[in-house]
Amino acid sequence: MANISGIVKSARKIMRQDTGTGSDELRILQLGWMLFLKIFSDKDKELELLDDDYVSPIPAELHWDAWASDDEGMTGDELIHFVDQKLFPTLANIDLSTGNKRAVLVREVFANNYNYMKSGIHLRQVINKLNEIDFNNSKDKHVFGQIYETFLSELQSAGTLGEFYTPRAITELLTELTDPKPHETLLDPACGTGGFLTAAIEHLKEKASSVEEREAIGRNVQGWEYKPLPYLLANTNLILHDINVPNIKFDDSLAKPLTEYRQKDRVDVILANPPFGGVVSNNNENNFPQSFCTKESADLFLILMIHLLKDGGRAAIVLPDGSLTGAKCQPTCRIFCNNLRNEFY
Repeated sequence: MANISGIVKSARKIMRQDTGTGSDELRILQLGWMLFLKIFSDKDKELELLDDDYVSPIPAELHWDAWASDDEGMTGDELIHFVDQKLFPTLANIDLSTGNKRAVLVREVFANNYNYMKSGIHLRQVINKLNEIDFNNSKDKHVFGQIYETFLSELQSAGTLGEFYTPRAITELLTELTDPKPHETLLDPACGTGGFLTAAIEHLKEKASSVEEREAIGRNVQGWEYKPLPYLLANTNLILHDINVPNIKFDDSLAKPLTEYRQKDRVDVILANPPFGGVVSNNNENNFPQSFCTKESADLFLILMIHLLKDGGRAAIVLPDGSLTGAKCQPTCRIFCNNLRNEFY
């Protein structure tokens, strides 16, 4: 079994020497797309073994094995030119006419990310480090899951106001308390890097008693995320948890008027830690009843999530103090809380 922790640390040490990845956030962004492509490609190999008719959406010459797996392969200016001028442009405009949902995922990831490294020599060194990990090896994948959580938790310092990594102990506890069932639909409308989604997936795997129920997990567990980096990491996270086509929508959850949601949009369970401490942009507050008198992101997410629950549905939501009680709040917050109780309770 590979020393996963040492490999990841070595890769990040190399990136610190590159002029294009001089900050923690840029190193996370860089590792993000590389890990996605490596994991996606390793999953492709597994799917090809299981299904004779499976065809990867990635063109053969752009598959990780074709250009990255040989440690003595492309490097220097040739490698940078290939990644910047061939890999990214092609995958960002990948053909969607086949209806392959994995193709949609690849296109969304590469259309919203970049290669930040400037040195092809450093890039080759990082690639060679990642090649030491076999994501089809169950032991490697299990250990990497732990490293991955540490990797994601660093978003707390690299991110901006309102972005938080939810510790696994919390996601697992709240999932256990809501106890999603295999036949139920589950949503995280602010899914970030997918912590609640993966907790729900593992919970449902234990509950599933048939092949049909296990296959339904990928469809029934869904997330919404509108920032490219968390969206990328969430998809990678779910692929690591054996969801071949993650049901994650790249969209702003607050951008749609509340009145446009119908009964078919409602779900049985919601698990979420919405961003708080910030004010929404793009006049998104106008998509909600004006009686709530708020622009605070967590408040608007709370309204949305209650609205999206089916009758008898249940939710576990991480919120700041005072969101429901109005305690120690300004008058406008008390107006919001009163109207929330009047509207939904």
